[in-house]
Amino acid sequence: MTSEPMEDLLRAPQGAIDLSARETNASPGFDGGKKDGKVALLGLGAGLADLQERLFAHGMSGGHKNLLLVLQGMDTSGKGGTLRKTVGLMDPQGVRITSFKAPTPEELEHDFLWRVHRALPGPGYVGVFDRSHYEDVLIARVRELAPAEEIERRYDAINAFEADLVESGTTIVKCMLHISADEQRERLLARLNKPNKYWKYNPADVDERQRWPAYREAYEIAIERTNTDVAPWYVIPADKKWYRNLAIGHLLHHALSELHLDWPSADFDVEEERRRLAEEDPIT
Repeated sequence: MTSEPMEDLLRAPQGAIDLSARETNASPGFDGGKKDGKVALLGLGAGLADLQERLFAHGMSGGHKNLLLVLQGMDTSGKGGTLRKTVGLMDPQGVRITSFKAPTPEELEHDFLWRVHRALPGPGYVGVFDRSHYEDVLIARVRELAPAEEIERRYDAINAFEADLVESGTTIVKCMLHISADEQRERLLARLNKPNKYWKYNPADVDERQRWPAYREAYEIAIERTNTDVAPWYVIPADKKWYRNLAIGHLLHHALSELHLDWPSADFDVEEERRRLAEEDPIT
C-alpha cells in the first residue's frame, strides 16, 4: 500500500468529473502487481469476515446499523466478479444481494425508488446492489425512458433517499467500476471464445457500445449530482480485475472498521450458564 489511503485516492472529487481523464488501468494506493494484489485481497479476508460478523451480531442483538454496497458500471466491468471474489469473503448468512433488472410492470406502477426500498438490508446485514436506483438516471437518461424533468427530479430524490438511510444507520459505499471501451471489447470477445461463456454474451451489449459517450456523460452527471458527504462516490479502475476486487475489499473493510462495533455483551449470567452445563446430567 502507498502512504495515501486508498479510499482517499478512489473517492470522486466534488463538482464536475471527467471520466475520460481518469485511468481505467491504474492501481491507486497499491504498489504491487497482480500476484501481490491477489495475496493482499486474501489477507483482508479474515479481518473482513470478523468485522462483518460483528455487524451481524450487532443486528441480532437489537442494533440498527447496516451497510449497503452499490455497484454500478458498464457491462463486463465486473459486478459479478466482485460479488464472487470480494463479497464472497464474507459469511453469506449476513449478506443480501439484489440484482436489479428492467422494471417489472408492477414496479413501473410505482415511483422508481419503490423497488429499492423493498431490497434494503435489515439491521446487521451487508446489502449489495448489483446495479441499483442509479439505473433510473443512467440508462433512463441515455435511452430517454423518462422525461428530462423527471430525470432531474430523480437526482434530488436519490440524495434525499440516501441521506435518510444514513440518518437511520446505513453506511453507503457507492462504487462506479470504471472500465475502458477497449477492455470491454476484449472481455466480450473472450466470452465468444469459450462455449461455457456463451450464456453471458448478449448481442445487445455491442449495440450499447455505440452509446458509450452518452453513458459516460450520464455517469459524470450522476456522480456530480449525487456525490454527497454522507454518500460519496468511489471511482474504481476496473481494467485490472485483481485491483478492482482489492479496492472494493479495502473500501468494505474501511467502512466496517469505521462502525467501531464491539461484540455484544451477554444478556445472561455467563458463570451461571457454565455451572448449569457442568452439572448437567448425561444425555442419553
